[in-house]
Amino acid sequence: MNKNTVLAYATFLMILMGLILLALAAFKYDEVAGWGFATVGIGFFAIAWVFNALKGRV
Repeated sequence: MNKNTVLAYATFLMILMGLILLALAAFKYDEVAGWGFATVGIGFFAIAWVFNALKGRV
């Protein structure tokens, strides 16, 4: 497995985790805790975007 494959798997897992956290924020936690889950989910998307941008450059 080369570096680009590892970054692709990491990007996929980060997007999946971000979606799970956003789903928790939307459907399970209706109070203030939902805002925290949504913020962390968006943070996971941002990190996945960085991983995707690093493919081919590392």
